[in-house]
Amino acid sequence: MVALFHLSPFLLVTAMLVVLRRPPVQAAVAGTLLVLLLWLAGAADAWHLGSMVAALKDTAVLFASTAFVIVPGLAFVIVIERLGVNLALSQWVRSLGLGSGDQVVFIVLGLAPLLEAMTGFGVSLIATVPLLLSLFERRVALRIALVGMAIMPWGTLGLASVIGASLAHLDARALSSTSALTSAPVFLLLSGLALYLAGVRELRAWAALGIYWLLFMAALYSASRWLGPEVAGVAAALVTALAVLAGGVWRVRRSASPRIAVHWPRQAWPYLVLIVCIVSLKLILTLTSWQDQWLVSGAQVTWKPLASPGVALLLVLVGVWLHARATPHKVGSDGSLPVALMARAKRPLLTIFFFLAMSQIMVKAGFLAGLMQLLAGLSPTAAMPLVTMFGALSGYMTGSNVGGNAIFMPAIALLPESARLLLAAVQNSSAGHAALGSISIVMLIVGLAKTQAKEEGELIRFGFALACLNTVLVALAAALLSGWFSWALVW
Repeated sequence: MVALFHLSPFLLVTAMLVVLRRPPVQAAVAGTLLVLLLWLAGAADAWHLGSMVAALKDTAVLFASTAFVIVPGLAFVIVIERLGVNLALSQWVRSLGLGSGDQVVFIVLGLAPLLEAMTGFGVSLIATVPLLLSLFERRVALRIALVGMAIMPWGTLGLASVIGASLAHLDARALSSTSALTSAPVFLLLSGLALYLAGVRELRAWAALGIYWLLFMAALYSASRWLGPEVAGVAAALVTALAVLAGGVWRVRRSASPRIAVHWPRQAWPYLVLIVCIVSLKLILTLTSWQDQWLVSGAQVTWKPLASPGVALLLVLVGVWLHARATPHKVGSDGSLPVALMARAKRPLLTIFFFLAMSQIMVKAGFLAGLMQLLAGLSPTAAMPLVTMFGALSGYMTGSNVGGNAIFMPAIALLPESARLLLAAVQNSSAGHAALGSISIVMLIVGLAKTQAKEEGELIRFGFALACLNTVLVALAAALLSGWFSWALVW
């Protein structure tokens, strides 16, 4: 009962988002204020200034590390929209001449996760929603767009995994690679669902999906383990997209059909430059340890700004912005960049700040003690479904993998070290997949597709069903991995 009382801020946030349907930023502020009131009223550990200062320090460091990626990322999104980059991508995919099955796999395991992994914020939808609407019937297209989003929780250059690893006191590469395993069934089942929605029934297409899924998994796990979460999603999606294109070219050459041009569209050069910049900086950091020259430390959290993907985003943003200024006839007339950036950035940044503050205050004030006692009394296998449920709840109600990790990952950090990595991966995966099927993502699709009220309701229910399905799949994967880890320790 005490644990339930200590979780009341989460319950308040959930009620405001799901029942009252209030904006996430309002829910985040309300949750933070409730935590402060309960702490001052003596509902947790005794209030003292040192704990409050520690909470504020760690909140500031975590928020700075998040904003350093989100702000240049959103600015990059605005500039490439004005240059028509995503429109060029959509036209290019339509010109490839791929079959329906290959088109679906190329989009949901290639193009959509590639764009989302590089930038986040639902950018992939800007390209995939118009593209899918041109390829499939409207109802099918909108569902495939949502499925393609829910597949990839490595958005914003792996920011959620980096933040989650910091909160759980784990290595970011270990968390990212283990999360790839806990997410494996989601990648396969959701890709299969997209094929089914598209009406693809040929055995060849389903067999090819299995091969592409294995390739996607191998690239994602390897890149996570050896390069880090910042480039893992980009690498997996890029490898899979190239494999689909290569398979399409091979089949065309075997037939009497005209050859197709698969070269990357010239207008989409900013994405290629971003990939090159990310990989180059990662190699430089690996060879020189340059990132250790600048450390920003809070009470329990440390951030290395020079290792942040925000550096690559800033460098590419400057180049793209200069190019946009040199070609004003291509730039949209929707106001200056700072004004447009402020309009897009203020709500997600405020929401993330208050969720980070709420989570850090709960940790420093001892609110999670009851939850820890509940989890500590269970075996890792028994605790796994509970962690999966909490992770999915936090991701869905915040609409953000970073926000979801900010809420519950500090609780994972207090668990025994032997089980912490797998439980953190479960939190990371379940929060990510649920967040990308949340109401905020549905609303973005609604805005892009200009849907009617009936379509909006159907899409929200479909997104909720996706979040539930993904939660079950992550829980099953976690149970299998837990059993395998136990067997490996015995032997």
